[in-house]
Amino acid sequence: MAALAVVETPSGKDAIAEGLLGLLKPAIQQLDLHVHSVRESQVELREHIDNLATELCRINEHQKVVLDLDPYVKKLLNARRRVVLVNNILQNAQERLRRLNHNVAKETVRRKTMLETSGAFTPQSPSKP
Repeated sequence: MAALAVVETPSGKDAIAEGLLGLLKPAIQQLDLHVHSVRESQVELREHIDNLATELCRINEHQKVVLDLDPYVKKLLNARRRVVLVNNILQNAQERLRRLNHNVAKETVRRKTMLETSGAFTPQSPSKP
């Protein structure tokens, strides 16, 4: 009897998973960068709100004419509270993105290793078809 050489190739399911991983990883990394930049902007905004509230309180204390700035200070502090809340939400989202990115990278390495050990996958240089 003739011996059959069985070469394992990635199933359609594995090929789809690889394709999805390839699509998701750059999108996740880009989203993570945008979330990080928004968080930095939120921190700057919070600092500006704090400075403005402090300055308004100082002006209110030194005014000779009675000017009620308390409602404006309260509005600023309320805006600051909302900025902090949004920043916390962004921080949680960024942490989930970081974990997702880590899992995608880990799964990609696992699948490439599995394909390389099965002999079905041989990396080629980009210049070769």
